Amino acid sequence: MSTVTAGVKSSISTLKPSFASSLRSRRVSFPLLSPRSALRFSGLSENMDCGDGGPCVFPLHRCKTIHLVRHGQGIHNVEGDKNYDAYMKSEYFDAHITPLGWQEVDNLRKHVRDSGIMKKIDLVIVSPLLRTLQTAVGVFGGEDYTDRTDVLPLMVENAGNSNRAAISSLNCPPIVAFELCRERMGVHPCDKRRSISEYQSLFPAIDFSLIDSNEDTWWKTDVRETKEEIASRGLKFMNWLGTRKEKEIAIVTHRAFLFHTLGAFGNYSHHLEKKELSKPFSNCELRSVVIVDRVTG
Repeated sequence: MSTVTAGVKSSISTLKPSFASSLRSRRVSFPLLSPRSALRFSGLSENMDCGDGGPCVFPLHRCKTIHLVRHGQGIHNVEGDKNYDAYMKSEYFDAHITPLGWQEVDNLRKHVRDSGIMKKIDLVIVSPLLRTLQTAVGVFGGEDYTDRTDVLPLMVENAGNSNRAAISSLNCPPIVAFELCRERMGVHPCDKRRSISEYQSLFPAIDFSLIDSNEDTWWKTDVRETKEEIASRGLKFMNWLGTRKEKEIAIVTHRAFLFHTLGAFGNYSHHLEKKELSKPFSNCELRSVVIVDRVTG
């Protein structure tokens, strides 16, 4: 039997144009345990459990580094952050990111390259919504598009009213869309996705093969996903990540999904560690965590 445990590795401040230079990174040495069980690593005594704040040692082959990214500012965020009822507007269906959102994407793109993170990433997993797809290709995509018949672009020109040039798929990690890391579903039009066939025309080099249905069968007009359901979906997603062979993975997703998923971890840690893990993400913020596959029995 194996379970996935999460621990904070580093935290990167939101990359907004006004304070992009204030980036900082720090490391902490605790794992944050799954709420399902307080499993103990063999070799640690009862009074040296990681949840007690002591150092932890895990075999490297059982660890994965996960870079969590919230999408850049979307058109729905501008009004929705002022008035929650604005999220009900049909004009925000599958919201695209704003010009400020693209600046945030450009800043994060520069950071992941300058810091060396980009060279380490084996795979990018992205929620299949327009704002996350735009963010994923903007941050982790290739350089200027090369019009080669044997290379598909990650994003075509002006996809989703972006006013952006096409983005290349050359020299970048594979990008795979996956439904489990979608935003909280139901009721809000901004969280309803387009058909996969439409996305494929806008993002030709993204892999959508893990998505079963062309149309959005998950989003409901009159039923909003509960907080408990988001957390349960998030734990399924984290356990799925544990089955992947890749060792360093970037996830481009959403605020509510991250908040409720990470909030399900850390129940056996110091309250300050739990608070750090559960802090809401700003637009285009990146945080890195380590997940550990812990085998028992």
